[in-house]
Amino acid sequence: MTQEIQLLLSPEEAANETSVQRALERQSGLSAARIGGYHIIRRSIDARGKSVRIQLLLRVFIDEPHQEPGSFDPEWQDVSRAAPVLIVGAGPAGLFAAMRLIALGLKPIVIERGKDVRSRRRDLAHMNRTGSVNPESNYCFGEGGAGTYSDGKLYTRSTKRGDVKRILNLFVHFGANPEILIDAHPHIGTNKLPDIITAMREQIIECGGEVHFDARLTDIHLADNAVQGIRTADGRYFEGHQLILATGHSARDIFTLLDQKGILIEAKPFALGVRIEHPQALIDSIQYHCSYRNEHLPPASYSLVSQENGRGVFSFCMCPGGIIAPASTAPGEVVVNGWSPSKRNNPFANSGTVVAVDLPDFARYGFKGNLAGMYFQQMVEQECFRAGGGGLIAPAQRMVDFANNKSSATLPDCSYIPGITSVSLAAILPKEVSASLRKGVQSFGKKMKGYYTNEAVLVATESRTSSPVRIPRDKDSLEHPQITGLYPCAEGAGYAGGIVSAAIDGERCAEMAAAAQKEVRP
Repeated sequence: MTQEIQLLLSPEEAANETSVQRALERQSGLSAARIGGYHIIRRSIDARGKSVRIQLLLRVFIDEPHQEPGSFDPEWQDVSRAAPVLIVGAGPAGLFAAMRLIALGLKPIVIERGKDVRSRRRDLAHMNRTGSVNPESNYCFGEGGAGTYSDGKLYTRSTKRGDVKRILNLFVHFGANPEILIDAHPHIGTNKLPDIITAMREQIIECGGEVHFDARLTDIHLADNAVQGIRTADGRYFEGHQLILATGHSARDIFTLLDQKGILIEAKPFALGVRIEHPQALIDSIQYHCSYRNEHLPPASYSLVSQENGRGVFSFCMCPGGIIAPASTAPGEVVVNGWSPSKRNNPFANSGTVVAVDLPDFARYGFKGNLAGMYFQQMVEQECFRAGGGGLIAPAQRMVDFANNKSSATLPDCSYIPGITSVSLAAILPKEVSASLRKGVQSFGKKMKGYYTNEAVLVATESRTSSPVRIPRDKDSLEHPQITGLYPCAEGAGYAGGIVSAAIDGERCAEMAAAAQKEVRP
Protein backbone atom coordinates (compact mmCIF):
# COMPACT_ATOMS: atom_id res chain seq x y z
CA MET A 1 0.00 0.00 0.00
CA THR A 2 0.99 3.64 -0.28
CA GLN A 3 0.69 6.39 2.29
CA GLU A 4 1.37 10.11 2.24
CA ILE A 5 3.64 11.20 5.09
CA GLN A 6 4.79 14.71 5.89
CA LEU A 7 8.23 15.46 7.33
CA LEU A 8 9.64 18.66 8.77
CA LEU A 9 13.43 18.64 8.52
CA SER A 10 16.41 20.93 8.72
CA PRO A 11 17.75 22.05 5.32
CA GLU A 12 20.78 19.81 5.82
CA GLU A 13 18.62 16.77 6.61
CA ALA A 14 16.29 17.41 3.67
CA ALA A 15 19.28 17.44 1.31
CA ASN A 16 20.55 14.06 2.55
CA GLU A 17 18.74 10.88 1.45
CA THR A 18 19.95 8.89 4.46
CA SER A 19 18.63 11.56 6.85
CA VAL A 20 15.28 11.61 5.05
CA GLN A 21 15.04 7.81 5.27
CA ARG A 22 15.77 7.82 9.01
CA ALA A 23 13.28 10.63 9.64
CA LEU A 24 10.68 8.71 7.64
CA GLU A 25 11.20 5.61 9.79
CA ARG A 26 10.84 7.66 12.99
CA GLN A 27 7.75 9.51 11.77
CA SER A 28 5.94 6.42 10.46
CA GLY A 29 7.08 3.94 13.08
CA LEU A 30 7.90 1.54 10.26
CA SER A 31 11.06 -0.50 9.99
CA ALA A 32 13.38 0.08 7.06
CA ALA A 33 12.49 -3.41 5.74
CA ARG A 34 8.84 -2.43 5.33
CA ILE A 35 9.54 0.77 3.40
CA GLY A 36 9.89 -0.15 -0.25
CA GLY A 37 10.77 3.42 -1.21
CA TYR A 38 9.28 6.89 -1.56
CA HIS A 39 9.17 9.90 -3.78
CA ILE A 40 8.59 13.57 -3.00
CA ILE A 41 5.20 15.00 -3.89
CA ARG A 42 5.73 18.49 -2.53
CA ARG A 43 8.63 20.51 -1.09
CA SER A 44 8.38 23.90 0.61
CA ILE A 45 10.25 26.11 3.06
CA ASP A 46 8.85 26.93 6.50
CA ALA A 47 10.69 30.00 7.83
CA ARG A 48 8.13 31.05 10.42
CA GLY A 49 10.09 29.83 13.45
CA LYS A 50 13.56 30.68 14.69
CA SER A 51 15.01 27.76 12.73
CA VAL A 52 14.19 27.28 9.08
CA ARG A 53 12.66 23.92 8.20
CA ILE A 54 12.02 22.13 4.92
CA GLN A 55 8.59 20.54 4.65
CA LEU A 56 8.45 17.39 2.54
CA LEU A 57 5.29 15.56 1.55
CA LEU A 58 6.24 11.99 0.59
CA ARG A 59 4.38 9.17 -1.08
CA VAL A 60 5.68 6.11 0.74
CA PHE A 61 5.43 2.52 -0.52
CA ILE A 62 4.81 0.14 2.41
CA ASP A 63 5.30 -3.61 2.04
CA GLU A 64 5.59 -3.24 -1.71
CA PRO A 65 8.27 -2.16 -4.20
CA HIS A 66 8.74 1.52 -5.00
CA GLN A 67 7.16 2.69 -8.23
CA GLU A 68 8.25 5.86 -9.99
CA PRO A 69 5.50 8.37 -10.88
CA GLY A 70 3.92 7.71 -14.25
CA SER A 71 5.72 9.25 -17.18
CA PHE A 72 4.19 12.14 -19.08
CA ASP A 73 4.18 11.44 -22.79
CA PRO A 74 1.94 13.79 -24.79
CA GLU A 75 0.49 12.54 -28.04
CA TRP A 76 1.09 14.71 -31.07
CA GLN A 77 -0.96 14.71 -34.25
CA ASP A 78 -0.15 15.66 -37.82
CA VAL A 79 -2.32 18.75 -38.34
CA SER A 80 -0.70 20.00 -41.55
CA ARG A 81 -3.98 19.49 -43.47
CA ALA A 82 -6.35 20.28 -40.61
CA ALA A 83 -8.61 23.31 -40.27
CA PRO A 84 -6.66 26.41 -39.12
CA VAL A 85 -7.04 28.49 -35.97
CA LEU A 86 -5.24 31.84 -35.88
CA ILE A 87 -3.23 32.76 -32.77
CA VAL A 88 -1.77 36.25 -32.39
CA GLY A 89 1.07 36.27 -29.87
CA ALA A 90 3.73 33.65 -29.11
CA GLY A 91 3.86 34.09 -25.35
CA PRO A 92 2.86 31.30 -22.97
CA ALA A 93 -0.84 31.71 -23.83
CA GLY A 94 -0.22 31.51 -27.56
CA LEU A 95 2.25 28.61 -27.39
CA PHE A 96 0.14 26.49 -25.07
CA ALA A 97 -2.97 27.29 -27.10
CA ALA A 98 -1.12 26.05 -30.18
CA MET A 99 -0.08 22.80 -28.52
CA ARG A 100 -3.59 22.22 -27.21
CA LEU A 101 -5.03 22.74 -30.70
CA ILE A 102 -2.63 20.13 -32.07
CA ALA A 103 -3.84 17.66 -29.45
CA LEU A 104 -7.40 18.42 -30.57
CA GLY A 105 -6.59 17.92 -34.25
CA LEU A 106 -6.52 21.52 -35.47
CA LYS A 107 -3.75 23.51 -37.16
CA PRO A 108 -2.42 26.49 -35.20
CA ILE A 109 -1.10 29.44 -37.19
CA VAL A 110 0.88 31.57 -34.74
CA ILE A 111 1.56 35.20 -35.65
CA GLU A 112 4.23 36.97 -33.58
CA ARG A 113 5.17 40.63 -34.00
CA GLY A 114 8.65 40.12 -32.56
CA LYS A 115 11.63 37.90 -33.29
CA ASP A 116 12.48 34.35 -32.34
CA VAL A 117 13.71 33.87 -28.80
CA ARG A 118 17.43 33.77 -29.71
CA SER A 119 17.33 36.92 -31.83
CA ARG A 120 15.53 38.71 -29.00
CA ARG A 121 18.55 38.18 -26.75
CA ARG A 122 20.75 40.31 -29.02
CA ASP A 123 18.18 43.09 -29.06
CA LEU A 124 17.94 43.05 -25.27
CA ALA A 125 21.73 43.26 -24.94
CA HIS A 126 21.70 46.25 -27.31
CA MET A 127 18.89 47.84 -25.31
CA ASN A 128 20.81 47.51 -22.04
CA ARG A 129 24.03 48.77 -23.61
CA THR A 130 22.74 51.73 -25.61
CA GLY A 131 19.44 52.68 -24.00
CA SER A 132 17.61 52.41 -27.34
CA VAL A 133 14.36 50.47 -27.70
CA ASN A 134 13.28 48.28 -30.60
CA PRO A 135 9.46 48.58 -30.46
CA GLU A 136 9.02 45.08 -31.92
CA SER A 137 11.75 43.18 -30.04
CA ASN A 138 12.21 43.86 -26.33
CA TYR A 139 11.47 42.38 -22.90
CA CYS A 140 7.74 42.28 -23.68
CA PHE A 141 7.55 41.47 -27.41
CA GLY A 142 8.95 38.42 -29.15
CA GLU A 143 8.80 34.64 -28.93
CA GLY A 144 8.06 33.45 -25.41
CA GLY A 145 6.45 36.74 -24.38
CA ALA A 146 7.29 38.88 -21.37
CA GLY A 147 7.95 35.90 -19.08
CA THR A 148 10.85 34.49 -21.08
CA TYR A 149 13.30 37.25 -20.21
CA SER A 150 11.67 38.32 -16.98
CA ASP A 151 12.22 35.41 -14.64
CA GLY A 152 10.13 32.37 -15.47
CA LYS A 153 8.34 32.02 -12.14
CA LEU A 154 5.64 29.34 -12.33
CA TYR A 155 3.74 29.89 -9.10
CA THR A 156 -0.01 30.30 -9.61
CA ARG A 157 -3.25 30.28 -7.67
CA SER A 158 -5.23 29.40 -10.82
CA THR A 159 -5.69 25.76 -9.85
CA LYS A 160 -9.46 25.84 -10.43
CA ARG A 161 -9.12 27.20 -13.98
CA GLY A 162 -7.23 24.34 -15.55
CA ASP A 163 -4.68 21.57 -15.25
CA VAL A 164 -1.61 23.17 -13.64
CA LYS A 165 0.11 19.79 -13.46
CA ARG A 166 -0.17 19.33 -17.22
CA ILE A 167 1.36 22.77 -17.81
CA LEU A 168 4.32 21.95 -15.56
CA ASN A 169 4.71 18.50 -17.13
CA LEU A 170 4.85 20.06 -20.59
CA PHE A 171 7.59 22.42 -19.43
CA VAL A 172 9.54 19.42 -18.13
CA HIS A 173 8.88 17.52 -21.36
CA PHE A 174 10.52 20.38 -23.27
CA GLY A 175 13.54 20.61 -20.97
CA ALA A 176 12.69 22.23 -17.64
CA ASN A 177 14.13 20.80 -14.41
CA PRO A 178 11.75 18.11 -13.06
CA GLU A 179 12.01 19.73 -9.63
CA ILE A 180 9.40 22.28 -10.75
CA LEU A 181 6.89 19.44 -10.30
CA ILE A 182 7.48 19.29 -6.54
CA ASP A 183 8.55 22.78 -5.49
CA ALA A 184 5.86 24.92 -3.87
CA HIS A 185 7.16 27.96 -5.78
CA PRO A 186 8.62 26.54 -9.00
CA HIS A 187 11.03 28.63 -11.04
CA ILE A 188 12.70 27.90 -14.38
CA GLY A 189 15.02 30.90 -14.78
CA THR A 190 15.52 33.34 -17.62
CA ASN A 191 18.71 31.57 -18.73
CA LYS A 192 16.89 28.23 -19.17
CA LEU A 193 13.70 29.37 -20.88
CA PRO A 194 15.02 30.11 -24.39
CA ASP A 195 15.90 26.46 -25.07
CA ILE A 196 12.51 25.36 -23.73
CA ILE A 197 10.61 27.89 -25.85
CA THR A 198 12.59 26.88 -28.94
CA ALA A 199 11.72 23.22 -28.37
CA MET A 200 8.03 24.10 -28.09
CA ARG A 201 8.09 26.01 -31.35
CA GLU A 202 9.91 23.18 -33.13
CA GLN A 203 7.26 20.71 -31.91
CA ILE A 204 4.45 22.93 -33.23
CA ILE A 205 6.11 23.15 -36.65
CA GLU A 206 6.94 19.42 -36.72
CA CYS A 207 3.23 18.65 -36.23
CA GLY A 208 2.26 20.84 -39.18
CA GLY A 209 1.50 24.09 -37.37
CA GLU A 210 2.93 27.41 -38.49
CA VAL A 211 4.87 30.10 -36.59
CA HIS A 212 5.51 33.47 -38.27
CA PHE A 213 7.87 36.07 -36.78
CA ASP A 214 8.18 39.78 -37.57
CA ALA A 215 4.46 39.70 -38.30
CA ARG A 216 2.71 42.52 -36.45
CA LEU A 217 -1.09 42.43 -36.56
CA THR A 218 -2.52 45.56 -38.19
CA ASP A 219 -6.12 44.58 -38.96
CA ILE A 220 -8.81 42.02 -38.18
CA HIS A 221 -11.08 41.37 -41.14
CA LEU A 222 -14.73 40.93 -40.22
CA ALA A 223 -17.96 40.10 -42.03
CA ASP A 224 -21.28 40.33 -40.20
CA ASN A 225 -19.32 40.71 -36.94
CA ALA A 226 -17.48 37.42 -37.49
CA VAL A 227 -13.74 36.89 -37.92
CA GLN A 228 -12.64 36.19 -41.50
CA GLY A 229 -8.88 36.66 -41.21
CA ILE A 230 -6.10 39.01 -40.21
CA ARG A 231 -3.55 41.21 -41.95
CA THR A 232 0.00 41.95 -40.82
CA ALA A 233 2.22 44.99 -41.25
CA ASP A 234 4.15 43.41 -44.14
CA GLY A 235 0.93 42.98 -46.14
CA ARG A 236 0.35 39.26 -45.53
CA TYR A 237 -3.20 38.02 -45.11
CA PHE A 238 -4.02 34.94 -43.01
CA GLU A 239 -7.48 33.46 -43.44
CA GLY A 240 -9.27 31.87 -40.50
CA HIS A 241 -12.58 32.05 -38.63
CA GLN A 242 -11.27 31.49 -35.10
CA LEU A 243 -8.80 34.02 -33.68
CA ILE A 244 -7.13 33.63 -30.27
CA LEU A 245 -5.88 37.11 -29.37
CA ALA A 246 -2.97 36.60 -26.94
CA THR A 247 -0.97 39.78 -27.48
CA GLY A 248 0.07 40.52 -23.88
CA HIS A 249 -0.40 43.45 -21.51
CA SER A 250 1.78 45.92 -23.44
CA ALA A 251 0.35 45.76 -26.99
CA ARG A 252 -1.05 49.29 -27.00
CA ASP A 253 -1.47 49.32 -30.77
CA ILE A 254 -3.81 46.32 -30.50
CA PHE A 255 -5.95 48.03 -27.86
CA THR A 256 -6.09 51.11 -30.12
CA LEU A 257 -6.98 49.01 -33.17
CA LEU A 258 -9.88 47.33 -31.37
CA ASP A 259 -11.15 50.66 -30.09
CA GLN A 260 -10.95 52.25 -33.55
CA LYS A 261 -12.85 49.34 -35.09
CA GLY A 262 -15.61 49.70 -32.51
CA ILE A 263 -14.83 46.30 -30.98
CA LEU A 264 -15.88 46.42 -27.35
CA ILE A 265 -13.08 46.95 -24.82
CA GLU A 266 -13.03 48.69 -21.44
CA ALA A 267 -10.58 50.43 -19.14
CA LYS A 268 -9.69 48.40 -16.06
CA PRO A 269 -7.82 48.97 -12.79
CA PHE A 270 -4.20 47.90 -12.49
CA ALA A 271 -1.26 48.69 -10.19
CA LEU A 272 1.72 50.98 -10.56
CA GLY A 273 4.79 51.80 -8.50
CA VAL A 274 8.48 50.96 -8.36
CA ARG A 275 11.04 48.14 -8.23
CA ILE A 276 12.64 47.90 -4.80
CA GLU A 277 16.10 46.36 -4.58
CA HIS A 278 17.85 45.16 -1.40
CA PRO A 279 21.10 43.26 -0.95
CA GLN A 280 20.15 39.59 -1.14
CA ALA A 281 22.21 38.85 1.98
CA LEU A 282 20.01 41.27 3.93
CA ILE A 283 16.79 39.55 2.79
CA ASP A 284 18.33 36.16 3.63
CA SER A 285 19.22 37.28 7.15
CA ILE A 286 15.73 38.69 7.73
CA GLN A 287 13.80 35.73 6.39
CA TYR A 288 16.02 32.91 7.62
CA HIS A 289 16.90 34.48 11.00
CA CYS A 290 20.60 33.84 10.49
CA SER A 291 23.72 35.77 9.56
CA TYR A 292 24.62 33.43 6.72
CA ARG A 293 22.54 31.31 4.32
CA ASN A 294 24.27 28.05 3.49
CA GLU A 295 24.08 26.06 0.25
CA HIS A 296 21.08 24.04 1.44
CA LEU A 297 18.74 27.04 1.32
CA PRO A 298 17.78 29.00 -1.79
CA PRO A 299 18.00 32.81 -1.77
CA ALA A 300 15.10 34.07 0.33
CA SER A 301 12.03 35.78 -1.06
CA TYR A 302 9.15 37.71 0.48
CA SER A 303 5.54 38.65 -0.19
CA LEU A 304 4.09 41.73 1.46
CA VAL A 305 0.76 43.53 1.37
CA SER A 306 -0.91 46.38 3.23
CA GLN A 307 -3.81 48.81 2.93
CA GLU A 308 -2.79 52.46 2.90
CA ASN A 309 -5.11 55.42 2.32
CA GLY A 310 -7.77 52.99 1.17
CA ARG A 311 -5.51 51.43 -1.48
CA GLY A 312 -3.80 48.10 -1.76
CA VAL A 313 -0.01 48.24 -1.67
CA PHE A 314 1.74 44.96 -2.43
CA SER A 315 4.95 43.33 -3.55
CA PHE A 316 4.82 41.75 -6.97
CA CYS A 317 7.06 39.42 -9.00
CA MET A 318 9.76 39.08 -6.33
CA CYS A 319 13.14 38.08 -7.82
CA PRO A 320 15.67 36.63 -5.35
CA GLY A 321 19.24 36.84 -6.61
CA GLY A 322 17.84 38.85 -9.48
CA ILE A 323 18.37 41.79 -11.80
CA ILE A 324 16.26 44.86 -12.59
CA ALA A 325 15.73 45.13 -16.35
CA PRO A 326 14.40 47.79 -18.75
CA ALA A 327 10.95 46.74 -19.98
CA SER A 328 10.09 49.72 -22.18
CA THR A 329 8.32 48.95 -25.44
CA ALA A 330 8.67 52.35 -27.11
CA PRO A 331 11.19 55.20 -27.18
CA GLY A 332 10.70 57.97 -24.63
CA GLU A 333 9.50 55.85 -21.71
CA VAL A 334 11.13 54.13 -18.73
CA VAL A 335 9.61 50.89 -17.47
CA VAL A 336 11.39 48.46 -15.14
CA ASN A 337 10.84 44.78 -14.42
CA GLY A 338 12.84 42.04 -12.72
CA TRP A 339 14.21 38.58 -13.47
CA SER A 340 16.41 35.88 -11.97
CA PRO A 341 18.65 33.22 -13.50
CA SER A 342 17.94 29.61 -12.57
CA LYS A 343 20.58 29.67 -9.80
CA ARG A 344 19.35 33.01 -8.45
CA ASN A 345 22.95 33.82 -7.63
CA ASN A 346 23.15 37.58 -8.15
CA PRO A 347 23.90 39.73 -5.07
CA PHE A 348 20.61 41.64 -5.15
CA ALA A 349 16.93 40.89 -4.46
CA ASN A 350 14.29 42.97 -6.19
CA SER A 351 10.52 43.11 -6.19
CA GLY A 352 7.87 45.22 -7.82
CA THR A 353 6.11 47.20 -5.11
CA VAL A 354 2.96 48.75 -6.45
CA VAL A 355 -0.22 50.62 -5.59
CA ALA A 356 -3.70 49.93 -6.99
CA VAL A 357 -5.03 52.60 -9.36
CA ASP A 358 -8.55 52.81 -10.75
CA LEU A 359 -10.76 54.69 -13.20
CA PRO A 360 -11.27 57.76 -10.93
CA ASP A 361 -7.47 58.15 -10.78
CA PHE A 362 -7.27 58.16 -14.56
CA ALA A 363 -10.04 60.76 -14.78
CA ARG A 364 -8.24 63.09 -12.34
CA TYR A 365 -5.45 63.35 -14.89
CA GLY A 366 -7.87 63.95 -17.74
CA PHE A 367 -8.02 60.42 -19.12
CA LYS A 368 -11.45 58.96 -19.83
CA GLY A 369 -12.89 56.29 -22.09
CA ASN A 370 -11.79 52.78 -22.96
CA LEU A 371 -8.08 53.63 -23.17
CA ALA A 372 -7.93 55.84 -20.06
CA GLY A 373 -5.76 53.42 -18.07
CA MET A 374 -3.37 52.96 -20.97
CA TYR A 375 -2.86 56.71 -21.34
CA PHE A 376 -2.41 57.13 -17.58
CA GLN A 377 0.22 54.37 -17.58
CA GLN A 378 1.97 55.94 -20.56
CA MET A 379 1.99 59.37 -18.87
CA VAL A 380 3.89 58.04 -15.84
CA GLU A 381 6.39 56.11 -17.97
CA GLN A 382 7.16 59.16 -20.09
CA GLU A 383 7.60 61.33 -17.00
CA CYS A 384 10.10 58.80 -15.64
CA PHE A 385 12.02 58.96 -18.92
CA ARG A 386 12.25 62.74 -18.71
CA ALA A 387 13.32 62.61 -15.06
CA GLY A 388 16.00 60.02 -15.87
CA GLY A 389 17.52 62.23 -18.53
CA GLY A 390 17.35 59.77 -21.44
CA GLY A 391 19.04 56.55 -22.44
CA LEU A 392 16.66 54.50 -20.26
CA ILE A 393 18.39 55.82 -17.13
CA ALA A 394 15.83 55.32 -14.37
CA PRO A 395 14.91 57.76 -11.58
CA ALA A 396 15.69 56.30 -8.16
CA GLN A 397 15.73 57.11 -4.45
CA ARG A 398 16.82 55.38 -1.25
CA MET A 399 13.89 53.90 0.67
CA VAL A 400 14.04 55.86 3.93
CA ASP A 401 14.82 59.07 2.03
CA PHE A 402 11.71 58.50 -0.09
CA ALA A 403 9.53 57.88 2.95
CA ASN A 404 10.87 61.05 4.60
CA ASN A 405 10.61 63.12 1.39
CA LYS A 406 14.37 63.70 1.46
CA SER A 407 16.70 63.79 -1.54
CA SER A 408 19.24 60.98 -1.76
CA ALA A 409 22.72 62.48 -1.95
CA THR A 410 24.07 59.13 -3.14
CA LEU A 411 22.56 55.91 -4.42
CA PRO A 412 23.65 52.34 -3.62
CA ASP A 413 24.97 49.93 -6.23
CA CYS A 414 22.10 48.65 -8.38
CA SER A 415 21.68 45.80 -10.84
CA TYR A 416 19.88 47.97 -13.41
CA ILE A 417 22.38 48.09 -16.27
CA PRO A 418 21.29 51.30 -18.08
CA GLY A 419 21.88 53.13 -14.79
CA ILE A 420 19.94 55.09 -12.16
CA THR A 421 19.94 58.74 -11.14
CA SER A 422 18.82 60.39 -7.89
CA VAL A 423 15.36 61.93 -8.22
CA SER A 424 12.59 62.72 -5.76
CA LEU A 425 10.08 60.07 -6.78
CA ALA A 426 7.20 61.95 -5.19
CA ALA A 427 7.69 64.59 -7.87
CA ILE A 428 7.17 62.16 -10.76
CA LEU A 429 4.80 59.47 -9.48
CA PRO A 430 1.07 60.28 -9.21
CA LYS A 431 0.52 61.74 -5.75
CA GLU A 432 -1.99 59.02 -4.84
CA VAL A 433 0.61 56.36 -5.66
CA SER A 434 3.45 58.15 -3.91
CA ALA A 435 1.49 58.78 -0.69
CA SER A 436 0.32 55.16 -0.39
CA LEU A 437 3.73 53.78 -1.33
CA ARG A 438 5.41 55.94 1.32
CA LYS A 439 3.20 54.47 4.04
CA GLY A 440 3.43 51.02 2.50
CA VAL A 441 7.20 50.64 2.79
CA GLN A 442 7.02 51.76 6.42
CA SER A 443 4.29 49.19 7.13
CA PHE A 444 6.35 46.51 5.42
CA GLY A 445 9.26 47.43 7.68
CA LYS A 446 7.12 46.67 10.72
CA LYS A 447 6.11 43.29 9.33
CA MET A 448 9.62 42.36 8.19
CA LYS A 449 12.24 43.77 10.53
CA GLY A 450 15.16 45.17 8.57
CA TYR A 451 13.26 45.66 5.31
CA TYR A 452 12.85 49.42 5.88
CA THR A 453 16.38 50.66 5.27
CA ASN A 454 18.36 53.13 3.20
CA GLU A 455 20.34 50.18 1.85
CA ALA A 456 17.29 49.62 -0.34
CA VAL A 457 16.71 51.63 -3.50
CA LEU A 458 13.41 52.39 -5.24
CA VAL A 459 13.62 52.44 -9.07
CA ALA A 460 10.76 53.88 -11.14
CA THR A 461 8.58 52.84 -12.69
CA GLU A 462 7.06 49.36 -12.39
CA SER A 463 3.91 49.88 -14.42
CA ARG A 464 3.26 46.73 -16.47
CA THR A 465 1.81 44.66 -13.64
CA SER A 466 -1.28 43.81 -15.67
CA SER A 467 -3.20 45.09 -18.65
CA PRO A 468 -4.85 48.53 -18.32
CA VAL A 469 -7.57 47.25 -20.68
CA ARG A 470 -10.03 44.38 -20.48
CA ILE A 471 -11.36 42.78 -23.64
CA PRO A 472 -14.68 41.26 -22.58
CA ARG A 473 -15.70 37.68 -23.32
CA ASP A 474 -18.49 35.28 -22.47
CA LYS A 475 -17.68 33.40 -19.28
CA ASP A 476 -18.66 30.05 -20.78
CA SER A 477 -17.68 30.19 -24.46
CA LEU A 478 -14.74 32.62 -23.88
CA GLU A 479 -15.83 34.31 -27.11
CA HIS A 480 -16.08 38.08 -27.46
CA PRO A 481 -19.73 39.09 -26.91
CA GLN A 482 -19.79 41.12 -30.10
CA ILE A 483 -17.43 39.32 -32.51
CA THR A 484 -17.98 35.68 -33.46
CA GLY A 485 -14.74 33.72 -33.54
CA LEU A 486 -12.70 36.19 -31.45
CA TYR A 487 -11.24 34.74 -28.24
CA PRO A 488 -9.59 37.41 -26.04
CA CYS A 489 -6.92 35.55 -24.12
CA ALA A 490 -4.63 35.82 -21.08
CA GLU A 491 -2.84 38.90 -19.73
CA GLY A 492 -3.51 41.29 -22.60
CA ALA A 493 -7.24 40.69 -22.32
CA GLY A 494 -7.25 40.93 -18.53
CA TYR A 495 -7.71 37.22 -17.71
CA ALA A 496 -4.33 36.03 -16.42
CA GLY A 497 -1.43 37.19 -14.30
CA GLY A 498 1.64 35.07 -14.98
CA ILE A 499 3.16 32.30 -17.08
CA VAL A 500 1.09 29.38 -15.77
CA SER A 501 -2.22 31.22 -15.61
CA ALA A 502 -1.63 32.55 -19.14
CA ALA A 503 -0.80 29.04 -20.38
CA ILE A 504 -3.97 27.68 -18.76
CA ASP A 505 -6.04 30.43 -20.35
CA GLY A 506 -4.46 29.70 -23.73
CA GLU A 507 -5.46 26.06 -23.42
CA ARG A 508 -9.02 26.98 -22.45
CA CYS A 509 -9.39 29.34 -25.40
CA ALA A 510 -8.02 26.63 -27.71
CA GLU A 511 -10.61 24.17 -26.43
CA MET A 512 -13.44 26.65 -26.99
CA ALA A 513 -12.17 27.54 -30.47
CA ALA A 514 -11.94 23.84 -31.31
CA ALA A 515 -15.49 23.24 -30.12
CA ALA A 516 -16.74 26.14 -32.26
CA GLN A 517 -14.78 24.82 -35.24
CA LYS A 518 -16.51 21.44 -34.95
CA GLU A 519 -19.94 23.09 -34.82
CA VAL A 520 -19.47 24.80 -38.18
CA ARG A 521 -18.07 21.75 -39.97
CA PRO A 522 -20.51 19.86 -42.24
